[in-house]
Amino acid sequence: MQLSFLQPLFDRPGPWATVYFGPLQSDESGAKRRELSVREACRTLEEEGADAATTEAVRDALLRIGPAEDPAGRVVFATGGEVVLSHRLSRPPQRQISCWAPLPRLTPLLELAGQDPVCLVAYIDRTGADFELRGGAAGPRSAGQVEGEQHPVHRTASSDWSERHFQLKVENTWEHNAGEIAEALNAAYEESGADLVVLAGDPRERPAVHEKLSEAVRGVTTETEHGGRAAGSASPALEEAIEQARQRHTRHRVEEVLDRFRAGRVGTDRPTEAVEGVPALVEAAREHRIDTLLVRPDGPELDRDTWVGARPDQIAARRSDARTLGESDPTVVRADDALLRAAAVTAADVLVVPPADDDGEDATDIPTGGLGALLRWTYETTPA
Repeated sequence: MQLSFLQPLFDRPGPWATVYFGPLQSDESGAKRRELSVREACRTLEEEGADAATTEAVRDALLRIGPAEDPAGRVVFATGGEVVLSHRLSRPPQRQISCWAPLPRLTPLLELAGQDPVCLVAYIDRTGADFELRGGAAGPRSAGQVEGEQHPVHRTASSDWSERHFQLKVENTWEHNAGEIAEALNAAYEESGADLVVLAGDPRERPAVHEKLSEAVRGVTTETEHGGRAAGSASPALEEAIEQARQRHTRHRVEEVLDRFRAGRVGTDRPTEAVEGVPALVEAAREHRIDTLLVRPDGPELDRDTWVGARPDQIAARRSDARTLGESDPTVVRADDALLRAAAVTAADVLVVPPADDDGEDATDIPTGGLGALLRWTYETTPA
């Protein structure tokens, strides 16, 4: 997950009000529950020291959240009497979160609005294809279309020589159109920033398109026999196939990163390519060396005290260290919030790591304390 969309949060000094607000029904009882939930959220902010203007701005924003526009809820970030960023969630929070803190509360956002891969779905027939993006809070959206040659596209049942010649022309049209679709799909994949591709539609044209895709796109492409380009082709089976493809992609991505992390962390006989634990991570953040930040939401060190200054790279595990970085009055914050801020402003990727399995997965295989990172460049570790 890239956090560049959070940049407005790092241009202000704070402190920050953060509220993760779940979905509510649009009927009369839902409206009453909404009012009570808004009141509770604002009361929490006031009790934690939020100023009246910022609390009122949050109240107004929460009251405008509607179940039709925000079916999974929304997160609101506010400071200085105004809402700086309001972001739609892709899945509802299990509980309402309200807090007033020096930095925005970001870790819940990773699970509620991020990491779901963006899927480019191609609905294919023998004359062309429609492209659609799936993923994120915005819902399905068009990503263009392509039309190939229209004639001839239908075969006949005759064995006459002239009809066989016509059938050959039909197959040539199919082949030509498959190439046109593949070329357009390659371009749509690059332009959209999608993570994976799902091909749906005509059982003959679909594999022909798959074969003609570029190597990079073909490597992230899967096919489904469900659905198609014709009106009314949508089905629960198609939706399930798309969701399964997205879940497989996420699992593969997590496994790939964790394999690199296990191979590269401290303890090997090679230069360190990965680090874990707050002290090592804050050092990497100060030097802008974090390439991918790994966060396990149930990790015990996420809320560890960390000291920060005005700049995201003014970060230390101890107050005395922060003062040596040129910050005379450092602020104590949660480690995960400080590291996520540092990752965001240096364009690092962020990956949520699932918790250890209940059946006894070795806890050393996941970042110690719940925080780790792959580094942008290696360095030799200093012997203890």
